[in-house]
Amino acid sequence: MYDVIVVGGRCAGSPTAMLLARAGYRVLMAERSKFPKDKLSTLYIHQPGVALLGRWGVLPQIVETGCPPLDKVTYTMSDIRIEGVSWPVDGQHAAYAPRRFLLDQILARAAVDAGVEFRENCSVADLVFDGERVVGVRLGTGNGAESVERARLVVGADGMRSTVATKVRAPYEREDRTLTCCYYSYWSNLSTAFRLYQIPGSWVGTVPTNDGATLVAAYFPQERFADIKGDGLRALLDCVERTAPEVHAEMANGPRAERLFGTGGQLNFFRRAAGPGWVLIGDSGHHKDSITARGITDAFRQAQLLADCIGDGLQEPDRLDKALEGFAARRTEMLVPDYKSTLATAELNPPAHHLELLRAISTSRPLCDRYLSTLSGSCPIDEFITPEVLDLIDEMTAVAE
Repeated sequence: MYDVIVVGGRCAGSPTAMLLARAGYRVLMAERSKFPKDKLSTLYIHQPGVALLGRWGVLPQIVETGCPPLDKVTYTMSDIRIEGVSWPVDGQHAAYAPRRFLLDQILARAAVDAGVEFRENCSVADLVFDGERVVGVRLGTGNGAESVERARLVVGADGMRSTVATKVRAPYEREDRTLTCCYYSYWSNLSTAFRLYQIPGSWVGTVPTNDGATLVAAYFPQERFADIKGDGLRALLDCVERTAPEVHAEMANGPRAERLFGTGGQLNFFRRAAGPGWVLIGDSGHHKDSITARGITDAFRQAQLLADCIGDGLQEPDRLDKALEGFAARRTEMLVPDYKSTLATAELNPPAHHLELLRAISTSRPLCDRYLSTLSGSCPIDEFITPEVLDLIDEMTAVAE
C-alpha cells in the first residue's frame, strides 16, 4: 500500500513525487518511457520555475549540464524592439533551457534520492476504483507483466492526453480552439541570446541550450498546418527569413544540429483538477499553446502547490478531499491570467493598442524590464499597467497627434 502513486515522471510528476516523499509519504512513480528520452519541448524555464529548482536544491545539477544562463531578453515586434531583463524571483535573475533528456533525468533522480520508488518503461493500463473513489492503478510493463498497486492518492502527471484523466472521465472546465502549429530544430554557432520576433501572422524564438546548440522555433496560424506539414523545414526557414532576418543570416553560417520537430496539436484547456482519490497536474489538467513557453514553469508551480495543499493530511480521506478541492481552485486561479495572455499571443495578430503599448514602453528600460517580467511570470499581468505606463502612453499619443 502506497500513500501516493504518481503516473508520469517528467516535469510535473517527478517534482510532485519528490516533494511528497520529502514530506514523509511512501510514493511510487511510474513512467512509460525509459530515460534518457527526449520529447517535444520549448525547454525554457522562466525565473519562477528556476526559483523553485533552487528551493528544491536541484538547480546546481541543472547549471552543471552546461546550459547557459539566460538573463537578457530581446523582443522585436515589426519595427519595435524591447530589450531588458526579467525581475528576479527569490534572487534568481536567469532563466535556463536544458535539454529535456537531461532535465527529466535530473528531476527523476531527485525524486529517487528523496525515497521515491521509480519504475520506468511502465504504463497504466487502468485505474482501480472502490465505488467512485480511485484506490490504485493497474500497471503494465514492456515485457507484458501486470501488477495492481494501491494508494490513497493517484496523481495523473501523464501529459496532455492523460490516461488518468480519461479513466476518471475528468470533464473540461474550459476548452478553446487550437491556435498555432509549430516547427523547430537546433542550430550551432548562433548568438547565445533568448530572442523573440513577431510580425503579423508569424512568431520566431531562439532558445540557447546545451552543447552550443540553439533551438529555433517558428509558429504559424493553425489553419496553415495542412499546407506546411509536408515540408516543415522549408516553412521554418521561410518564416525565420521573413520574421527574424538577423537569425536567418546566423543560421546560414551555423550547421543544423538535429532533425526537425513539429506539432499541430497544441490543445488549450482546463480539465477538472481533482476528485475522490485522484488529482491531475501539469499538462494532464491544463494545457496551453507553447508560444509563451510556460509549460515547464507551470508544472513546477503546480507540483509545489499540490504538496503545500496536501501537507500532512493525506492519511485522512476527508482532509485529503478538502486539500484536493483547495488545490483545484487555487490551480485555476493561479493559471488563468497567463492562459488568457497566451491565447492572445497565439492569435499572432496583436491589436493596435498593444503595438502602441510596446512602442511607448520601448523608450524606458525600467518599463521594458517590467513588461518582460510579465512574460516570465515575475510580475503578475494584472499589475503591469501602472499610472506611469498610462501617462507614457498618453504622452506618446499626444506627440503622434
